Amino acid sequence: MPFLELNSVSKGYGAEGARSEVLKDINLIVEEGEFVAIVGYSGAGKTTLISMIAGLLQPDAGSVKLRGEAITCPGPDRGIVFQNYSLLPWLTVFENVALAVDQVFPQWSATQRREQVEKYLAMVNLTPAAGKLPRELSGGMRQRVSVARALAMEPKILLLDEPLGALDALTRATLQDEIVRIWEQDRRTVVLITNDVDEGILTADRIIPLSAGPSATLGPSIAVDIPRPRNRKELNSAPAFKRVRKAVLDYLLGTGGRQKTTVSRKLTLPDLLPENLDEPRTLFGAKRVPRRRSEEKFESVELA
Repeated sequence: MPFLELNSVSKGYGAEGARSEVLKDINLIVEEGEFVAIVGYSGAGKTTLISMIAGLLQPDAGSVKLRGEAITCPGPDRGIVFQNYSLLPWLTVFENVALAVDQVFPQWSATQRREQVEKYLAMVNLTPAAGKLPRELSGGMRQRVSVARALAMEPKILLLDEPLGALDALTRATLQDEIVRIWEQDRRTVVLITNDVDEGILTADRIIPLSAGPSATLGPSIAVDIPRPRNRKELNSAPAFKRVRKAVLDYLLGTGGRQKTTVSRKLTLPDLLPENLDEPRTLFGAKRVPRRRSEEKFESVELA
């Protein structure tokens, strides 16, 4: 039985008659312990896809299942990290993580819950910042809090919705390494949504491209057959890196990744004829004026 399975999933937005289909016929299987990256254009529907896996949205058609059970609502078995951190500004780093732990493990003792928070803050190297508020943290540190909060819930699957998209290049590279290190510690199943092909190659076991919308769909699964640990300095010259990168980009930039839409509409042409610039400015004493098709008159004259 697949760990995560999406079968013929479609999703659209809008009222009946003016509905826009975002995703169409999405089929995906993720095995337990896998790190899968879904790479696609901005606006193609990646967040819609991850939201259906999280249970925040329901598909219009098809099914989303985790361990054979249909996903119908959010649950602690799915931890999600958003791009915009989603931290409560009036709570400290410790309290933001503790809020999730208290909700998921209310039966634990206060000592157990505190140790759980401390464990995952240490995992993301934020123990010294435990008493700080989000406004006192850098963007990278805030995202570490989001990752710690999701992991502290001990979910079966970790969903990453472009978590590094708002960060500068150096901070992004650091957190990419941190996410891989954390994943290698407990091999939790991870689905990463990103628009960065290189990020997918660095972190994932498989990359699945998502075509451009509307009616975006998943392309072929591309295995990242590069041994771990992966050194970002050596990746650029590795033949396997170039091969995987080319396969992903060929799909995204080729006809497979770009959807064509035909739009039919009525065009009303202006009732004007092109001006004959060869005619003089005045003709028989009258100024040259624009002519209209509706004013064109034709007559037959019989000459003796």
